[in-house]
This record gives sequence, C-alpha cells and structure tokens, in this order.
Amino acid sequence: MKFAPLLIPAALGLLALSACGGITTDPTYNDKAHDDLYKNGSLLSNKGGWSLFGSSEKKNTAENVGMGVNGFLWRASLDTVSFMPIASADPFGGVILTDWYSTPDAPNERTKLNIYIRDRELTANGVKVSVFRQTKDASGAWQDAPVAATTETSLENAILTRARQIRLSQKQFN
Repeated sequence: MKFAPLLIPAALGLLALSACGGITTDPTYNDKAHDDLYKNGSLLSNKGGWSLFGSSEKKNTAENVGMGVNGFLWRASLDTVSFMPIASADPFGGVILTDWYSTPDAPNERTKLNIYIRDRELTANGVKVSVFRQTKDASGAWQDAPVAATTETSLENAILTRARQIRLSQKQFN
C-alpha cells in the first residue's frame, strides 16, 4: 500500500516508453544537413550565437576589436587632455568628460571639456569638443563665461594631429 501512489506514474512512464519501440531511424537521414540549417540558417550564426535575422558574426577588424570608436582618436583625446582630471570616460560610447580644471596661473578661471568621438574611422569630423568656461565674480561664486570661438576647433585639431602621430608611429613598427 505504501507504493500505490508511485504505481500510476510508473505505469504511465512504461506505457509511454513502450510506445517508442516501433520507431526506427532512417539510415539515409543526413545529420549534417540538419546541423547546417541551424548553424548557417537563421537560428544560429556560424559562431554558434543566436540570431533571428541571419548571421550575427562580426568581422574581426581593428575597428571592431575592444572599442566602439576609433582607437587612435580615443588615445589622442586622452593624451591631449591628460593634464585635466577625467570625470568620466566611455570607450564604447566614445565620450570623455573632464572635471573642472583651473591653471595655477589663473585660479579665478576654470574650464571643463566634453569630448565626443563620433566615428570608427580617423576622419576630420570624427571628434567633437565642447568647452565650458567659468570665472569667479566679486563674491567668489562661479559664473559662466564666454569661450573663444576658435578654442573648440583648436582642441579638435590638436586631437586629430595627435591621432595621426599615433597612427603613423604604429605603422612604422608593423
């Protein structure tokens, strides 16, 4: 009587298992064709990753390895603003935000930069710099101040020049 609750599931399991006895495998069944459907078709990419819209495999180029932006522009941007404290740096989004910085020569003036790397290629419009400037008023409070029109362009050009230098120095060693 102890085993009565287990008899019904065991009997159903045996019945289901015995129903499979009449199934035979087809010796002409091509496992490779079946596998290719899932690996090369729309369910799996060639590398085994799931994809509903075909292969999800990315090309293994220098542009796609490690970063979402151009590596030369990224390193050049960090080199160019290395004297300023970095508040945030996102190599995948291509954003570098500096904290406020005052030079010892001008303690009543401070500057902050936002650098946006907008392309995976080393192009002239692949980097955008926004400059913010503040000065202290008579009461000691920081007030927004105008930035010279050429400052942003000069910083962008400095970054592009440094990126070209890095690229050329890397090509010399390859």
